[in-house]
Amino acid sequence: MQKLIAGAGQLGISLTQHQVHQFQTYYEELVAWNRRANLTAITGYEEVQVLHFLDSLSVLLVQPALRGPVIDVGAGAGFPGLPLKIACPDLRVTLLDSVGKKAAYLMHMVEVLGLEGVDVVTQRAEVAGRDPSLRETFACVLARGLAPMPTLLELTLPFCSMGGILISHKGGAAATEMARSERALALLGGRWRELVPVPLEGMNARALVVVEKVAPTAAGYPRRVGVPTRRPLT
Repeated sequence: MQKLIAGAGQLGISLTQHQVHQFQTYYEELVAWNRRANLTAITGYEEVQVLHFLDSLSVLLVQPALRGPVIDVGAGAGFPGLPLKIACPDLRVTLLDSVGKKAAYLMHMVEVLGLEGVDVVTQRAEVAGRDPSLRETFACVLARGLAPMPTLLELTLPFCSMGGILISHKGGAAATEMARSERALALLGGRWRELVPVPLEGMNARALVVVEKVAPTAAGYPRRVGVPTRRPLT
């Protein structure tokens, strides 16, 4: 886990021996489950440390520091929610994914890693975003590799409380995606706050798009299952 330890240091994060052990266990379980659950195409030891673990922890570059509760929409193999929970044990995290096998893996990882304060929800974002127990209840919403920005905003901002933030991992086309998303922002109650570059080797122009929730999301959003993808708010 040397790349993880060194990269975490660059991000201003000091990992304990126990946390490093948790990340090692995370890697081993990821590779084992990936053979049957198709969690990720990235399984190399060093690649996972950089492109999954450190990429997830880069969220901590956004200031002020994360405050809960947090929801990871489209959590998949747990990125970025689980690495952030390991690094910030007091964080309250909800992991949302619609695929049963992935949700089963997430529940397994929560147990194996001995994590408390983590909920796993198996549901489509379009449905969960209308659930009163989840809608506009999270101070921070996370999304990594979920969808192009207009669709992503519709699938995530309904979860964000007033004054909260959305943090989305994006590549070199982040500025272009943001330009195409002004209508979505206006309809969903968001406002661009900043674009935070990730200054780590191997991140390929990675950046974090940060959106503030400045108005309630209208009752008609998110639209029914599949519509945000087929007809994005551009």
